[in-house]
Amino acid sequence: MKYVIPGGTGQVGTMLERALRADGHQVVVLTRTPTAPHHVAWDGRTLGAWAEQLDGADAVVNLAGRTVSCRYTPENLRQMMDSRVDSARVVGEAIAAAARPPRVWLQMSTATVYAHRFDAPNDEADGVIGGTEPGVPDYWEYSVRIARNWEAEQERAAVPGTRKVALRAAMVFSPDRGGVFDVLSWLVRLGLGGPVAGGRQYVSWIHERDFVRAVRFLVETEGLTGPVNLAAPNPLPQRELMRALRRANGVPVGLPATRWMAELGAFALRTDTELLLKSRRVVPGRLLDAGFAFDFPHCADAARELVARRRSGRI
Repeated sequence: MKYVIPGGTGQVGTMLERALRADGHQVVVLTRTPTAPHHVAWDGRTLGAWAEQLDGADAVVNLAGRTVSCRYTPENLRQMMDSRVDSARVVGEAIAAAARPPRVWLQMSTATVYAHRFDAPNDEADGVIGGTEPGVPDYWEYSVRIARNWEAEQERAAVPGTRKVALRAAMVFSPDRGGVFDVLSWLVRLGLGGPVAGGRQYVSWIHERDFVRAVRFLVETEGLTGPVNLAAPNPLPQRELMRALRRANGVPVGLPATRWMAELGAFALRTDTELLLKSRRVVPGRLLDAGFAFDFPHCADAARELVARRRSGRI
């Protein structure tokens, strides 16, 4: 099959491309800075010669969007919004113009669309969309708005011959350098892998192998359209997540951090505390109902496998 991956040079795109190529598929990556023969230049906003790559392709997996690992300044938030909405819009335009449009368009979204909550998990049927929760920073609503606008742009695309799926993805754990699992493991090895602000907030995650398998499953399963949660079926409180990472890394203890300490740490790492403090309790209702079976449903098993691969150099 031919896969086209707009925005495919980040951690998730690199991981997905690696797996698809290992399966023998052709992969074309759309990027602003081409560095390889299979890279094609695009700007993520306007139609161009790159659109020819979608004509005759089997699947498009749009991962484009400014990284969320940054300070949530007004300018960065604007770039997060524009890069996601613009890229979804122009991918839809390219598919609509194709003589042989791809049969499926997987559009990256985010589990952050759901409400900050502790009482119950969020699935696609009964999950509570965020933005109106009391007692959370006002700018958290903007992250939800980004996700809603991102999905709405795909929904409004007039592409009747192409099935559309929005990937409400949790954090993807892989051993790649610079990814979220790598950063968390680094903090653990520094002795900083304790609970943050009490650690009650839920963390949703998915092992890279299950992410790739879910993408394949969604490409092949004709009946699935609309939002699909890409998250392991067992989200867990942040304090339990860090305990699993400490055990996998052989680190006996981790210093806890208060909310203000988390603010200082996030500032030093040029990121934002929403990534640490929002409770994302998300479960994959539609995947499980469709018969998808996870290789890594539990975080402890995923952490042990990923740490072993990192230590052995097997990425």
